[in-house]
Amino acid sequence: MGSVSRKQPLYGQLVDLLCQKIDNEMEPGDMLPSERDLSETYGLSRTTVRLAMRELEDMGLVTRRHGKGTFVACSSREATNLMGTYSFTEQMRSMGRVPKTRVLEFGVREANKALASKMELSLGEHVIRMRRFRLADDVPMMVESTYLPAQLFMGLTREAVEVTPLYDLIEQEYGQRIEVAEEAFCARLTQGDEATLLEVPEDSAVLRMKRVTRNDKNLVIEYTRSVARADQFEYKIAHTR
Repeated sequence: MGSVSRKQPLYGQLVDLLCQKIDNEMEPGDMLPSERDLSETYGLSRTTVRLAMRELEDMGLVTRRHGKGTFVACSSREATNLMGTYSFTEQMRSMGRVPKTRVLEFGVREANKALASKMELSLGEHVIRMRRFRLADDVPMMVESTYLPAQLFMGLTREAVEVTPLYDLIEQEYGQRIEVAEEAFCARLTQGDEATLLEVPEDSAVLRMKRVTRNDKNLVIEYTRSVARADQFEYKIAHTR
């Protein structure tokens, strides 16, 4: 492990060594050696290597993709401001990343009591429901379940949602002017197929977000529930007096 002080734990020495390697020799998206390879290269136990990799992940320097390996994180990741209308596509493009959307489910259903309350609709009114899988540079980022009032978005198709940002469709194709989007978030563990889709270990911590979007007539035109990878998003709120 070189000339690092013996007073420093072995995993800490490995963290320092890998930090230098990431800073000087690697680019965002590069794959790090496996835990077994690192263990053999530096003569360390797998437990020590695992502790070092976990600390690098906590520092935001690497990301783990379930079944694929550990990769150098994007160091230029920007915070998403909760105070403004949020568009995944616009945000990723502003960061120089390539956004991609896969529509997992798309259909029309009747609003149950809970959904009708959230969207300020009558019980049984039709809503368009879509479940989308969002990626940036082919890295899984979030899974979203979105509901729209069907009467305002007649003719909306799965194909349109797959190729055009939803907010562009809402404003340009359907003439709905977005006035405000209120978003709340909390932390929880993955459920169902979320860990598989997001390529994180089972029971990983994720960000759970709920968004209600209103038009210039104060009508709810979108209700979205999202689950985002905690290692890929950072949120900030500005407070003023």
